[in-house]
Formats: sequence, C-alpha cells, structure tokens
Amino acid sequence: MNRKMQLLKDDVVLITGGGSGLGLGIARYCQAEGAQVVIADISASKVAQLQQEFGPETLVLQCDVTRLTDLKACREAILQRHGRLNALIGAQGIFDGNVPLMQMPPERLDSLFDEVFHVNVKGYMLSARIFGDLLQASYGAIVLTLSTAAYAADGGGAAYTASKGAIRSLVNQLAFEFSPHVRVNGVAPAGIANSQLQGPKSLGLDGQKQSDIPKDAFLSMFRSLSLLQELPTPEDHGPIYGFLASKQNKIMTGQTIVADQGLLNRAVLQSLH
Repeated sequence: MNRKMQLLKDDVVLITGGGSGLGLGIARYCQAEGAQVVIADISASKVAQLQQEFGPETLVLQCDVTRLTDLKACREAILQRHGRLNALIGAQGIFDGNVPLMQMPPERLDSLFDEVFHVNVKGYMLSARIFGDLLQASYGAIVLTLSTAAYAADGGGAAYTASKGAIRSLVNQLAFEFSPHVRVNGVAPAGIANSQLQGPKSLGLDGQKQSDIPKDAFLSMFRSLSLLQELPTPEDHGPIYGFLASKQNKIMTGQTIVADQGLLNRAVLQSLH
C-alpha cells in the first residue's frame, strides 16, 4: 500500500511568531507533514498554550526576535535538542492600523517607525544572521512573510507598507548572499481568517488586532476585492510555506509567492473615496 510522503519528514523547522494566527497555522501544518517543529513566540501565555497543544516533545521557546540575546538562547536550545536546523520560517509581524501619514501625530512617528521595522524587518535580519550557518550546513531554507501591501497601496499605512516592501528586498538580497547552500523565499498573503495581527503600542493600538473587525464586514470587503471568494485560514497557507521550506523545492530562491486570492489581478484595491 502506498503511503503519502511527508513533505518535511524529520526536518527541524523553526517558526518564529508561531504563537497564534498565521504562524500557528504554519506550525500545525509543518508538524503534520513530519517536521520536528520548534516554535518561538514573544508571549509567555502563548508559549504555555503551545506547549499544551504540541506536547513535551516539541521545543517551544519564549523569544523576542528583536533581541540578539533571545535569538542566541533559541539557537542553543535548538542545538541541544536537535543538533541541527533545516528551515527557518518567519511569521511574526505587527500592523500600523492603516492610519494615513497625515493623521499620525508627528511626535509619534519615530517610535512608530522603530516599533514596526524592529519587529517586521530587524527580527528577520537578526534571525537570518543567527541561524544562517546552521541552515548552510543543512542546505536548508528561509521563508519570510510579506504582504500584498508590498505590491500595492492601501494594504496598510506608510510604516507597515514600507516594512513589507523592505522584506521583499531582503528576500532578494539574502537569496544572493546565502546562495548556493540556502534557499530564501517569501510569501505575501492578503486577507486571513481570524488574523491575530496586532497594532503598535506607539499609536495605542496594541490592544487591537485584525480579527476584532466584525466578521461579516471583513468578509464583505474581502469578497468585493478578491477573485476567489473563500477567506483562507492560517492553515490554508501551510502548504505554500511547507513546500518552500522543504527539500522538495530545488528551483526557487529569491522569489515571493503572492498568495492573494486574485486580489492584485485588478487595477486598484479600493474604489475611490
């Protein structure tokens, strides 16, 4: 009897920002595909929930990806448990509330920029630096998370959009620098069901997340813009990330898959105000 081949059989896969939303969906998919997942998240409460769901055999770590000391501790824990790393999937990120630039208090722009770019961009750069040699040794992969905001306006405010554009360029540069041993690619999602993407503290929006938008209103907006009408779940994105992280991907590096349900197959994202 033929058995389904697991895409990530015995691979050690680190998912940063894996405590909820997209990252959690990716972690669940990778584990189902045979990976020995390592899940890192900044939230202690999420870490406790992850440990309960995934069990004691899964390495779950509290880690702030903007702090070098945390990432080094994460590296040591991975080496002690597994002795290697095959893939790094970056899923952490924060939103900026889609606040137009001219509506942002000027005195908060510095802190907003630093907060968004530290999490959305610096966290990926530091992770690539700390885990890069392990991935080179295993001929592994890096998969980073962008957004359709990197390709078209009105997917967020100026800070969020600029940060996602930076990640798009970072994917290209890291693919060049880490070749030929490490494949580096990105995924740019659009709308995600039950998104846990939070706003920034610098604008007082850290208590808000995209899933707070009334479901019917969010779904109506999504369907008015997208060619495919089913709002994807975090788990629906798993196969894309899983393939890019796997050894089955032998031909793609420096690329970003735009997973947008046909959103960008239009002239504009939103009708004129």
